[in-house]
Amino acid sequence: MHLFIGNIEGNSAEINGDESHHFTKVLRGKVGQEIQITDGKGKMGKGIVSQINSKSVEIDLNEVIENHEKRPYKIHIAIAPTKSMERMEFFMEKATEIGIDEISFLKTFHSERKNINLDRCRKILVSAVKQSLKVYVPQLNDLVKFNDFVKENHPENKLIAHCDEDFTRLNFKEFIQPQKDYLILIGPEGDFSKEEIELALQNGFTGISLGNQRLRTETAALNAIFAANWINN
Repeated sequence: MHLFIGNIEGNSAEINGDESHHFTKVLRGKVGQEIQITDGKGKMGKGIVSQINSKSVEIDLNEVIENHEKRPYKIHIAIAPTKSMERMEFFMEKATEIGIDEISFLKTFHSERKNINLDRCRKILVSAVKQSLKVYVPQLNDLVKFNDFVKENHPENKLIAHCDEDFTRLNFKEFIQPQKDYLILIGPEGDFSKEEIELALQNGFTGISLGNQRLRTETAALNAIFAANWINN
């Protein structure tokens, strides 16, 4: 059964835009067909297509689940985007499939990319949610300067992953605990600068190591997500 993302109100639901186009034009969906729908915020429904309009599809729901598979922890990755957006798209897709709640993009001293196409990024997240049959679309935040980001009031446990041995680093897999919220900063290929690391530490971040090996930016981020989800299994 195909999963779509749309609006759920009571026992009724609606999909529109790209979702309704995919149902009607690509899948050749018909009235009377059974489908699954999520609002991307934890609500999951199953129902029968009752009406197909030019720009929307209406569904009569026979089952609605609130907070479907809600997790007692949160993973927030703030990452310096790589020069190749294909690598970032791979990261976003796999991170969504594994399980992530929020993604922020950082503009750092060694950043190779200065802009992000958020609309395309959101489409990557939505596609991954549908492919993996999840019900939560990760929150996506626009590119922000590193210095501004670390000074914000983040409620999660704040960590910065870096490779600079001049600073104390804790082993991430030994440090993390189950059912805790974590914000993890992942740097660019050239790593965070010393000044950035110092600023993060001054603003309550804890330095961590993701292992002795040297990892690409997107691999380091996925490694952190794997570890955080594993400790909660």
